Amino acid sequence: MSKETVIQLKDVTFSYYVEDAEGNVTTNNDVDVKHSEKRMALDGVTLDIEKGSFVAIVGSNGSGKSTLAKHLNALLLPSSGEALVCGMSTADPDNTWEIRRRCGMVFQNPDNQLVSSVVEDDVAFGPENLGVDPAEIRKRVDNALNAVGMYEFRKKGPHLLSGGQKQRIAIAGVLAMQPECIVFDEPTAMLDPSGRAEILKIIRGLHEEGKTVILITHFMEEAAQADRIIVMDKGRPILDEAPAALFAHGEKLQELNLQMPFGASMAAKLRDLGVDLPEGIITAERLAECLCR
Repeated sequence: MSKETVIQLKDVTFSYYVEDAEGNVTTNNDVDVKHSEKRMALDGVTLDIEKGSFVAIVGSNGSGKSTLAKHLNALLLPSSGEALVCGMSTADPDNTWEIRRRCGMVFQNPDNQLVSSVVEDDVAFGPENLGVDPAEIRKRVDNALNAVGMYEFRKKGPHLLSGGQKQRIAIAGVLAMQPECIVFDEPTAMLDPSGRAEILKIIRGLHEEGKTVILITHFMEEAAQADRIIVMDKGRPILDEAPAALFAHGEKLQELNLQMPFGASMAAKLRDLGVDLPEGIITAERLAECLCR
């Protein structure tokens, strides 16, 4: 029995205009443009994402991965092709708010998502805008803050929190909307290693609870935790495999300026030196187990 598809992209392209030498700048939908250069950010992207899956999307700068992410909850609309979220076309403006409720998004910089001076008010912002009953909002806010380990900070100002704590509040704000799917667009890029570990733990936990998770990242160690990794290059997916299969393409990933996870990279080097190791090693923990047998 096939699984339900949450996200479906059909031959999606997206192009935008860039600033010309005279300083003129235009948008994707402006057709009355002169003296501007048009660039293709997505080039015929077709893919399906199943309900309950954990998908990582990686690629070097300019590969189109963040542009792709913004098509997954109607922040951007295709120049051509079709994007469907939970069966709803992003091109239909009547679907926009329902799409964004069902497919939440967490951005790189949490400060861009925090809107209130008190943590619990910030988390309540989304449900309030949906017209949710106040008693239900209270329950959602408490549950969301508990889910990210930030309930005790509910009365504090976001400006008093660390970067990792702010990102957890941003995630709580999305959870309070009760989405089926959450897109994380480089959520750990501005955090220190401790903050990154906190956010990745939450992301893994959400997936284990049944949420569909889409993680945009340039950290291959993070991508390795997904069930499926899509590699973007020049606006299109060029590899789409499970982590163990993907990291067998070491030379190809190197050509794309993508680093192998430490465990996979070290295992490959040891094999070259004649050490007998099984295929499919990704993590340092798994490598250590194999070496200690």
